[in-house]
Amino acid sequence: MSSCSSRALTLLSSVFGACGLLLVGIAVSTDYWLYMEEGVVSPQNQSTEVRMALHAGLWRVCFFAGREKGRCVASEYFLEPELNLVTENTENILKTVRTATPFPMVSLFLVFTAFVISNVGHIRPQRTLLAFVSGIFFILSGLSLVVGLVLYISSINDEVMNRPGGSEQYFQYRYGWSFAFAASSFLLKEGAGVMSVYLFTKRYAEEELCRAPPHLLRPRLSTCSGLSGQFLQPRAWPRARSPSDASSDVSIQMTQNYPPAIKYPQRPPPHPHLSTSPC
Repeated sequence: MSSCSSRALTLLSSVFGACGLLLVGIAVSTDYWLYMEEGVVSPQNQSTEVRMALHAGLWRVCFFAGREKGRCVASEYFLEPELNLVTENTENILKTVRTATPFPMVSLFLVFTAFVISNVGHIRPQRTLLAFVSGIFFILSGLSLVVGLVLYISSINDEVMNRPGGSEQYFQYRYGWSFAFAASSFLLKEGAGVMSVYLFTKRYAEEELCRAPPHLLRPRLSTCSGLSGQFLQPRAWPRARSPSDASSDVSIQMTQNYPPAIKYPQRPPPHPHLSTSPC
C-alpha cells in the first residue's frame, strides 16, 4: 500500500507540475488577459456605439474595433507608445497593469526550476531531498503568481473607480482566458508543491525504517529484507512471560535441588508351600 501511494503521488505531482508550467507559459505569452470597450450611448434610442475595443496582455495591446482596428502595439516599459484612445483612464489602466508583469515572469522561472528538480528526484528516488526542494519551488512559484494577479486586479479596479461617470459614456471590461489560465496554474502549482512535500515525508520515513536495527522492527513492519515473511507468522512473535511460567520455572528448579529419596530393598513374596493355612 505504501509503494502504491508513493507511485500515485509521484505521478500526480508530475502531472500537476507539467500542467501548471504549460498554463502559466501560455498565459505569459498570449495577449488575452483583459478586454476593454469604450463608446458612447445615443440619447435618442439608447443604442451603444463602440468607438474603441482592445484586448491586452503583458507585452502587447491589440485593437479589434474603432479607429485603431487591426493594430497591435507592444507595451513599452520605458517609452510611451503612441495610442489614439478615447479617454485617458483607458491609457492609465494599460500603464498601471505593467506593475504586475514581473511576478508572472518570476513565477514561470520558479515553476520551470521546480519541474526539472522534481523529475530528477523521480528518476533518482534515493535523493529524497529533491522532492522537498521541488515542492518549495512549486509553492513559491504559486505565491509569486498570485501576488501578480492581485496587483493586476487592484490596478484595474483603482482606475475604474476613479473614472468619471456620465450617462453618455460607455465603458466595459472583462478578464480573458489568459487570465483564467494563470489563475488555474496557481492552483495546479500549489497542489504539486503540497504533494511533493508529502512525498518527501513518505520517502524519508521509509528510509528511516530501513536504517533501523532488526531487533527494533515490529511484526508486520519489516519491509527491508527478504526474510520479513517470518514476522507474519504468529508463532514467531515474541510472547511475554506470564506469572504461571515464572512459577513453573521455580518449581522445576526446586525439584532439581531436592535430595534424592532413599530406596529400601523390597521383601520377596512368601513361598506358596511354606504358607500356613489359618486354623
